[in-house]
Amino acid sequence: MAIEQMAMPQLGESVTEGTISKWLVSPGDQVNKYDPIAEVMTDKVNAEVPSSFTGTITELVGEEGQTLAVGEIICKIETEETETEAAPKREEEQNTPSDTDANRQGKDQSNKARYSPAVLRLAGEHDIQLEEVEGTGAGGRITRKDIQKIIDSGMKQKSEAPAPAAVQTTQQAPKQQQKQAPAPALSAGDIEIPVTGVRKAIAANMHKSKTEIPHAWTMMEVDVTNMTAYRNSIKDSFKQKEGFNLTFFAFFVKAAAQALKEFPQMNSMWAGDKIVQKKDINISIAVATEDSLFVPVIKHADEKTIKGIAREITDLAKKVRNGKLTVEDMQGGTFTVNNTGSFGSVQSMGIINHPQAAILQVESIVKRPVVMNNGMIAVRDMVNLCLSLDHRVLDGLVCGRFLGRVKEILENIDEHTSVY
Repeated sequence: MAIEQMAMPQLGESVTEGTISKWLVSPGDQVNKYDPIAEVMTDKVNAEVPSSFTGTITELVGEEGQTLAVGEIICKIETEETETEAAPKREEEQNTPSDTDANRQGKDQSNKARYSPAVLRLAGEHDIQLEEVEGTGAGGRITRKDIQKIIDSGMKQKSEAPAPAAVQTTQQAPKQQQKQAPAPALSAGDIEIPVTGVRKAIAANMHKSKTEIPHAWTMMEVDVTNMTAYRNSIKDSFKQKEGFNLTFFAFFVKAAAQALKEFPQMNSMWAGDKIVQKKDINISIAVATEDSLFVPVIKHADEKTIKGIAREITDLAKKVRNGKLTVEDMQGGTFTVNNTGSFGSVQSMGIINHPQAAILQVESIVKRPVVMNNGMIAVRDMVNLCLSLDHRVLDGLVCGRFLGRVKEILENIDEHTSVY
């Protein structure tokens, strides 16, 4: 018999941790390889985690509601092992040197410098030098348990030195800010609403975006009178022929995708010591339910027609509302277009969908009096396009040109434009 350890898997690119929302097994349960054992929340979506082994669950290390870094142990499984398989292992264990510095150098340390947000937070709060911590995770990765062990033991690191009083005061201030705010006093009639896994994931992602990304904001108004008239003239025949709606939003997503192709700097991400400019143009779109917000992705949006984008918007929205959205549906987004106008908003400042560099808010189309080029006043269909940008990656010049190009594309849509 052997005890195998199941680690938190990486359920998407740029995902560093996951929250166990529900265990599907209990200690003592028999499981087969690939059987689902837990539901894990990551990047605003629930995913079932399959077992990597066939055997008996001996321990659930992670608790429901607990957030663990990728590579941290979530459970242990007892598996059967033949004598021929066990013998080499025992021989290998006998030949393994003690845990010395020389031995540590021979271990896989490929993930030594990859730190999860939880590890960085704990280490920062307790002045722990991560370079001196030996990780027990895969590839030498430092887990939250490694840091917690140091904290619980009260161990001091060799390199720690007392800081001057003025420096200590400066360093302690952020720690105090990170403490959880006291719960507000309840009055008669107040209702306490438990925070769900989805809401926790949204809160964590929004907090990360606002604390890490220096947001800037710009807006342009666009005359979409001709586009509105064209869409309204064909929407009924389109629905009858295709079986789904031709929404205004499909035109905006297509215009954004086309402009991204012409201004690839907008399709970038901040990566610490470099900026990564993505080749594929994958548009994230926000889909809201009564109590949650999901951000599925339209892959290769620049290669799709307005009809193709309209179909994907419909299909992804149905998946969200029917609870059928998958991890794959959420992966790979490079730029977000948000339809805030669907509930009447005319101006908003979106929070960037980390790690992307920008989000475009499409506001409500409203009729307004506009002074035309000939000096006459006319009633036109106008819409505000609001762009939030990561100022580490993007500057006003390229963003202004990008937004101007989106405006130009939309203002030139008319009855001669094909949606196919």
